[in-house]
Amino acid sequence: MAVLDHPIFTASIALIRQELAARGASDPALAARLQCLSPLERDVLERCIHSSGDPSLVDVLCFGSALGACEQGLAALEAGAPILCDTAMAAAAVAPMARRTRGNRVLCLLDWAPATAPPGSTRSAAAVEPAWSALTAALTDRPGAAPVVLIGSAPTALERLLDLVAAGAPAPSLLIGMPVGFVGVAESKRHLAASGLAQIRLEGSRGGAGLVAAACNALLRAAGDS
Repeated sequence: MAVLDHPIFTASIALIRQELAARGASDPALAARLQCLSPLERDVLERCIHSSGDPSLVDVLCFGSALGACEQGLAALEAGAPILCDTAMAAAAVAPMARRTRGNRVLCLLDWAPATAPPGSTRSAAAVEPAWSALTAALTDRPGAAPVVLIGSAPTALERLLDLVAAGAPAPSLLIGMPVGFVGVAESKRHLAASGLAQIRLEGSRGGAGLVAAACNALLRAAGDS
């Protein structure tokens, strides 16, 4: 179902476009980078800037996949892929758009987490393997609907998922990897960048539930329009 944007959101996007155009006019490298973005990538960028109030995200938002990460994520959402979030906050931010568009299931990784963190690990990391096994068990019947994964808070969960996929587990249709903070965050994002997976990520220490949800909501909105 098509989504009608609120006039305030529409006005905000217009201002964001003006800001990016002004920056591009004085920075040829930025202008060239913006020119190379697909319409769907541009939507993700604009919604992330709107969510954060930070136009400088244009300098650190990265898309990775030879086939087009956003396009792969959109195709999976259109095929009914579930959306796995690392926090309840991210899930709560995505669920309303999912309901208004394709009705994709939105799940929280912590539903599979143990009550206490294992020694040397975290609850989020410990939840990855059982969650991933449960969500990918039926993929032989629906190969185009592997989960879309949102990680905005837990670099340990991102690392664990990357390890599972490297060991032969099914890959996500799209991994939106934007863990926030300073411990293990940069390393996990570097590993994601090197993984070859379809991905949307933020370089550096920025990230969070609001930003992964914003990126996913841009794709859900496109799915609703298709």
